[in-house]
Amino acid sequence: MEIVKRRYRLLSDFSQVHGFLADIYTLDTLNSYLLPPFFEYAHTHPFFNHKLTHRFGVWEEKGKIIGIACYEMDIGESFLVTDKEHTFLLPEMLDHAEEELSVLKNGKHTLSVWVTDKETVKIDLLTRRGYKKVHSEPIRIFSYDKPFPDVKLPEGFTAISLDDENDYKKINDCLWKGFDHGDEPDDDIDSRILMQSGPHFRKDLTTVIKAPNGEYACFAGMWFDEKNNYAYLEPLATVPKYRRLGLAVYALCEGMKKTKALGAAYCFGGVHPFYTAIGFETIANREIWKKER
Repeated sequence: MEIVKRRYRLLSDFSQVHGFLADIYTLDTLNSYLLPPFFEYAHTHPFFNHKLTHRFGVWEEKGKIIGIACYEMDIGESFLVTDKEHTFLLPEMLDHAEEELSVLKNGKHTLSVWVTDKETVKIDLLTRRGYKKVHSEPIRIFSYDKPFPDVKLPEGFTAISLDDENDYKKINDCLWKGFDHGDEPDDDIDSRILMQSGPHFRKDLTTVIKAPNGEYACFAGMWFDEKNNYAYLEPLATVPKYRRLGLAVYALCEGMKKTKALGAAYCFGGVHPFYTAIGFETIANREIWKKER
């Protein structure tokens, strides 16, 4: 059967690719960590380069997507993902990534490829093609078989969802300060509206901790892959002056409890030691393999 390669069409292909990523997901390989919620969150992020998504490569058979080569936020990085029957396409996909997704700097083309340490076929290919591992970080999950941390909010603080209240300016202030950009937030409210525009974004699963003065002190976004029954945390941030009060743990647990009630079996967390301290366990490592030419 003929396999067709074409360019990604942002407006018409997103849902198909999202579905493809959900269909091929396994806890063993993790799609190079190109999880459907990860893919969607990136598409709604203000740093995402929408203008170059036509450089993504899409492979189809009988009109069905069987592989994609894409970046998370911008060129210079790549994910190479196929279903298990079409891994033989990986060399061709890497060729495409080197041609379309690499970045030219100081006269050299550079490409970084994300994989997990369990994807031996991809790692063997990258090694043969001259790539070197330059970065590794843990992938962590919290299994819902375990009890959630028992934490209470300090007096005067309250937990709400975005269904209760959705103040974009307060969200912007919280995330700006929470990600340590400084004490004077910008006024890019449109980016905060954009970040709630994904088709699978759930206001009811997002938890905000309000301080006694009404400020948003902590923000925890939560995504749910209902096909594969897991939760994905993104983003999580606490304003510096409200840290070490247990707010992030409380907000995270609220989101995990809600997704457990929906049928999720575990939640993906982050790299910071905070996650292991509250019971997240490392199940794999995601790696960057890089080459200059």
